[in-house]
Amino acid sequence: MPQFTDPNYLQNDQYRSADNLNARIALHERFSTNPQGWFAWLWDTLAELPAQAKVLELGCGSGALWMACPKRIPAGWSITISDFSAGMVDAAWRNLITLGRGFKFEQIDAQAIPYPDETFDLVIANFMLYHVPDRPKALGEIWRVLRPGGHLVAATAGANHLKEMDAWFARLDPTQEMAAFRNPFTLENGLEQLQPFFSPIEIRRYPDSLRITEVPPLMAYLRSTSSYRSAPESLFAQLEQELAAELQANGEIFITKDSGLFLARKSEKLSDFFRNAPLSGLDLPSRHDRG
Repeated sequence: MPQFTDPNYLQNDQYRSADNLNARIALHERFSTNPQGWFAWLWDTLAELPAQAKVLELGCGSGALWMACPKRIPAGWSITISDFSAGMVDAAWRNLITLGRGFKFEQIDAQAIPYPDETFDLVIANFMLYHVPDRPKALGEIWRVLRPGGHLVAATAGANHLKEMDAWFARLDPTQEMAAFRNPFTLENGLEQLQPFFSPIEIRRYPDSLRITEVPPLMAYLRSTSSYRSAPESLFAQLEQELAAELQANGEIFITKDSGLFLARKSEKLSDFFRNAPLSGLDLPSRHDRG
């Protein structure tokens, strides 16, 4: 199984603590060109949703979504914050406990959400669905626990996101196998994956790029990723020299960003879909099975 979706790797290595995630968040916070910021932009969508709601976040990471805009969290939201990694749940708890919002923290596998049918009004999956090995099963679970008319907000990257990084490694080491890390849930292919469960679905893109003026935080980002961290140290050393030369010559290192979200409403026609074209390997529990 590719590391990108390997539960053991994700839980015990990549997301054992918040360090890798924090290195990536820091680069975007410092060098993104969109002055609004990703989380503030995401909150513009969340603000459109009901002010009274039961909310589940899957893949909470370090809790950055809630830390970024605490004053925008509706008073009427009852919020469960979860992650597959116990280390991430602990990091989120440490970061958010001081907000005094009564968050509930749980370790949850999106492929088996431990809640009865129609529990939540909103499920948030911020840059996490591409890590799930069985996405149809996870999406079926999200559909199951959403109430009629409930929404999924699923953020992810597009095909061109950070494309310069791939180009650097491909040029320095053409034998490096990057295909295993290709995003299996993008703004381009995610719609087809969501359509069996949700309708209507809206795609919203976030305009942004990176203009980096320091090499060390960029190297920290690259070393933190599933995609590049296994590259030999000699390659990192060579790349660091080249990036330093580019920065000196141009005054910045430009990197494309391509990201956004799907705003999807729970479809009431899922049972018809499964009667006509069942998805392989997906076993949706009934409300009687889950109590």
